[in-house]
Amino acid sequence: MTYKFPLSYDSWDHQEKEAIFEVVKDGFFTMGKKVKKFEEEFSSYVGSKYAVMVNSGSSANLLMVASLFYTKDNKIKLKRGDEVIVPAVSWSTSYYPLYQYGLKIKFVDIDLETLNYDLEKLKTAVSDKTKVILAVNLLGNPNNFKEIKKIINKKDIVLIEDNCESLGAEFKNKKTGTIGLLGTFSFFFSHHISTMEGGMIVTDNKELYHILLSLRAHGWTRNLPEDNLVAKKSKNNFDESFRFVLPGYNLRPLEMSGAIGSIQIQKFPNFLVQRKINAEIFLDKMKKYDDIITQKEIGSSSWFGFSLVIKPDSNRLKEDLVKLLNKTGFECRPIVAGNFARNEVVKYFNSENVDDLKNADLIDKNGLFIGNHHINMKEALTSLSL
Repeated sequence: MTYKFPLSYDSWDHQEKEAIFEVVKDGFFTMGKKVKKFEEEFSSYVGSKYAVMVNSGSSANLLMVASLFYTKDNKIKLKRGDEVIVPAVSWSTSYYPLYQYGLKIKFVDIDLETLNYDLEKLKTAVSDKTKVILAVNLLGNPNNFKEIKKIINKKDIVLIEDNCESLGAEFKNKKTGTIGLLGTFSFFFSHHISTMEGGMIVTDNKELYHILLSLRAHGWTRNLPEDNLVAKKSKNNFDESFRFVLPGYNLRPLEMSGAIGSIQIQKFPNFLVQRKINAEIFLDKMKKYDDIITQKEIGSSSWFGFSLVIKPDSNRLKEDLVKLLNKTGFECRPIVAGNFARNEVVKYFNSENVDDLKNADLIDKNGLFIGNHHINMKEALTSLSL
């Protein structure tokens, strides 16, 4: 089906295409100077000391978790069996690295308005065994990090962020993704900026940065600076060319993706302004529909998309709402993956649910979202009739 208002629009113009041709002309395609340049530009934009680009946001989540197993800092070091608290609503690859590294997963319910943690449920979920809280900033909306940090207080709990849907969002004048020890971003086609495929991990921790550099490329020493916190390097480049010190991966991005990223991050401030203008129109339009819950903004959202959750006492059916939206030209999807704890794949996890996850279940049953974009959506949103 062709939609008048799809979930995502192409944000490229001649600049991105010229950047690709420049890489082709140079003849160097794997990770190189253009990736490094984009990493520096990205860390400058979000306000982090370090940024490591990878081939997807999912890979970013994988390396974020992996890095905590290889640190020498016992205050943040993880081991198999450690307990990690997660929201019940997120994307699959928020959870898979936790399973793959043998961590105990605790699913916590979400707030129906913010779509992020139900803070009271989060408070009760924290135990003496909790080592990590994963904050997922859903659909562009920051978590209430002030309250999360109160819950953590002086406990030895590491806060990390899956910020793949929330580039440009802010909480208390700080960019999301930089509030936890590590944060991840995605540059898939439908996200705030697009580099074909791509992702990023940011941190202010120098040792974790060096670990990420090694894990990204085979676990070897070649991409580590001479003065690093992972392994002592010799000055013999031949000896260091195939020297492996960590059980890593090959998650390197393409040089083309780095070149495109440099163009996209320059455009992004204007993209973000338009997304917020679109959000104002959407929220104003939705005021007359008192049986539908829209996302309550915490801090400053970057409005990935617009959620619609039918209240449980409404006579509406989600199926009818989907048909109506499709008929009027709107493509729509479930809110991320709904209540992920109800997916069959969870049978492989070492996991438990904190209470009944009733709000996540309602999202599953009654929730959907439509796309927001970097272009003016006034025509689409004013024509929205539910």
